[in-house]
Amino acid sequence: MKGPGTSYLLLLLWISLAHVVYSQDVTLPPRPVLPFQQDAQPNVTDEQLAIQFYQSRDFVKAAELFERIYDSRPSYYVYQYLVMALVENQEYGKAEKIVRKCIKAEPDSPRYLVDLGYILYRSGNPDKARKTYEEALKKLAPSQQSIFDLANAFMMKGENEYAIQTYLKGRQLMNYTYPFGFELAGVYERMGDFKSATEEYLNLLEFNEAYLNTIQDRIQGLLSFDVNNEKNEILRKVLLSRAQKNPDKVVYAALLWWYSIQQKDFDLALIQAKALDRRLKENGDKLVQVANLALSNQQFDVAESAFQALIDKGGSSPYYSYSRRELINTRYRKILSSPSPQKQELENLTGSMVKELKDSGESPENITLIRNFAHLEGFYNHRPDSAISLLNRAILMAGISNEDKAYCKMELADIFLFTGEVWEATLLYQQVYQDYKNDVLGQEAKFKNTKLSFYIGEFMWARAQADILKAATSKFIANDALALSLLIGENLDPDSSTVALEKYARADLLDFRNEPGLALQSLDSILTTFVEHPIFPYVFYKKAVIKLRQGKFAEADTLLELVFSLYPEGVLADEALMQRGDLNRKQLNDPGKAMDCYREIIDKYPASIFVPEARRQFRKLRGDNIP
Repeated sequence: MKGPGTSYLLLLLWISLAHVVYSQDVTLPPRPVLPFQQDAQPNVTDEQLAIQFYQSRDFVKAAELFERIYDSRPSYYVYQYLVMALVENQEYGKAEKIVRKCIKAEPDSPRYLVDLGYILYRSGNPDKARKTYEEALKKLAPSQQSIFDLANAFMMKGENEYAIQTYLKGRQLMNYTYPFGFELAGVYERMGDFKSATEEYLNLLEFNEAYLNTIQDRIQGLLSFDVNNEKNEILRKVLLSRAQKNPDKVVYAALLWWYSIQQKDFDLALIQAKALDRRLKENGDKLVQVANLALSNQQFDVAESAFQALIDKGGSSPYYSYSRRELINTRYRKILSSPSPQKQELENLTGSMVKELKDSGESPENITLIRNFAHLEGFYNHRPDSAISLLNRAILMAGISNEDKAYCKMELADIFLFTGEVWEATLLYQQVYQDYKNDVLGQEAKFKNTKLSFYIGEFMWARAQADILKAATSKFIANDALALSLLIGENLDPDSSTVALEKYARADLLDFRNEPGLALQSLDSILTTFVEHPIFPYVFYKKAVIKLRQGKFAEADTLLELVFSLYPEGVLADEALMQRGDLNRKQLNDPGKAMDCYREIIDKYPASIFVPEARRQFRKLRGDNIP
């Protein structure tokens, strides 16, 4: 008698033999082709075709194909497409049946409950949907992958609030061994809640300070799209609040320092740099960085304070000697950038320079200080012989770099031009140009030599050289060369008379020699000699520039108004408007008039290079929240 085991073995043997015979002698009929598959390209798979239909929102065809694929090769990837296509077709019952089957097969995977809740929501049962979402949250396991899966399932359905709840509950379930900070910040960003995102980033620093660089990168990326400066304001407030509440947390001070540098808020940067330097017992690296950045942005007071703080660290500080020099150089730039330097300021500055050079010596390290002192002596203290002697010693100094030597030669040439030794000046300019033909330094020397030609009345030669320099790699030199070329071209009289241009060139030279009174007399002589002349707008503009430097702002304002009101089609009209806008905004404290100037540039001179800045300043005066 055969037992059940024997019968079972015989059955398996029969099935195997039948399969062999069947596979050899019988051809299976092909799966029926859906009508819309007949037109598909031959190399396109069913899955690719289904996705194409889904993306083109042909959900009926997409659902048919995905259902066939899912029946033969079930996967979570295909499942998601199938359920969504059915929901879009409003085949809610069919979609629910598939989802419930998955829930039964994987009861510990709550992500399927999210799909069920979504179906209930789309079919008009929001209360049931919410209960189902809550049920999914209750089933959440203390597994990082499970938490990711459920949060992603919620986000795919647009349920960001539930995704946040998932991460917050997951943080507790895992006993804060992983904080889900980056994930939470990402969800908040999607919701436009930058404050909460920022708080999560800062919470991550509580968890691990090694995240600092990554968080800085994330924040920088977000701020780059901050059109209305709203995120900047939020970040600043949150950072300051954290730093004040946690004064012992150095990482907050470090982040605040980084942020202030990004925003060019050098006052705040200096405060944080001092705090970090003191707490971490650093050697002044952050202080010197703030000092140099502030100086390059003409924030002279902050730069002075930073260099002074470095000096106060004492002679053992690696930046001590450097800071002493740079503090004086900063004061030099600050005083000479003012409209009208005071005599006492110049005398104090001269004394500081003399003392520093006496204490530290005329060395290559002091070359910038030496060059600045020479300029001060020649152009402001009216001691050109002292300046020439100083620069000649610097040029012959042992150890000086070729580039520093070239800059000293250009300064020496400027002094010679100041004293009227034109031949000596042009030789030095030419030397620098020959040595640095393919460098900005050489182009600067060439432009100075071109201006020298203009000063002495060699207008055709100066214009030819200016036309060459219009292609200079330096934007500033190219713009200055273009302006000089236009000035000469517009004011060479048809009868070859150059009287007006000669008077203007003389005024320009006198202004270069820091003789504003004589320069103004020469400009006024043009206005009294001619009834009308194309050079008049240039005369008014030049007078305005000189008046600005003298601190005579009301007179400068009137002159700038003449430039664009009398010569609205002239090349200086937009520049005069911009200057007048800035003058009324900064010195005359008339924001209404400044706005009118900026608006006129935007409306009447849309091709002007000043339009972007005019628009920015206009918006700031209007009250828009921009940096």
